Amino acid sequence: MHETPYAIHEVDGFRFIDEGPQDTDQPPVVLLHGLLGDLSNWTDTVEELVANECRVLAPMLPIFHLPLRRTSVPGLVHYVREFMETVGPGLGVLVGNSLGGHIAIIYALRHPNDIAALILSGASGIYEVTMGTSMFRRQDKDFIRDRTELTFYDPVHATDDLVDEMFEIVNDRPRAVRLIKIARSAEKETVTERLHELNMPTLLIWGRDDVITPPDVAEEFRDRLPDAQLHFIDKCGHAPMIEHPNQFNTLTVDFLEEQFGPAELTTSPT
Repeated sequence: MHETPYAIHEVDGFRFIDEGPQDTDQPPVVLLHGLLGDLSNWTDTVEELVANECRVLAPMLPIFHLPLRRTSVPGLVHYVREFMETVGPGLGVLVGNSLGGHIAIIYALRHPNDIAALILSGASGIYEVTMGTSMFRRQDKDFIRDRTELTFYDPVHATDDLVDEMFEIVNDRPRAVRLIKIARSAEKETVTERLHELNMPTLLIWGRDDVITPPDVAEEFRDRLPDAQLHFIDKCGHAPMIEHPNQFNTLTVDFLEEQFGPAELTTSPT
């Protein structure tokens, strides 16, 4: 995992960030990273949300650590449910990128009364262009670099360190097997025909140049969800919170204020 400036808490086997006030009147915001993501993806978003008096939770999803039989999208949804019950935020806002968005959607379908709102970015669940097993040409580092660069509009974000990390993952058999299992599970766990069930307000933040979940995916989410608004970010790929954090964070904060009003502390300073 890449370094994050925030403390990593450990409770009952869960590893997570927990920042911001505990006594805010807004529901806590829970950030869910993608298949090859980690907590560092949310560094700028955590900072902005905390500056706006939000409590922010971000669990490290055990992509490579679940028992093999539970290594699936439903298995990760169950993990997030256990995390929410353990940390105890009650009603929450789920924010998910890529696979994290897919997890958020299924969580909301299973537990709609526990979700105040959804914020989805590059979410799988309808289709993803590069999901599946085609990426695992293990020894071809140039191929791994090309696939990593597909995540971004500007390939400068596909750093040597990130490419080296991806190369290491796909050449580690236990991790590669879990990656393939979750990718196949994501292909199978489509949510298209159930999106009409999700009545909570939903913000869709999408890269205009996302080639993994292209703009037509975002438009289908918008058209099928009962209460959704869609914002595209230009010159942006599959991870807006990394490529254009200022725009992503402004849209997120504005949406939260639109839904819940400006966050305020519920206890007065002494």
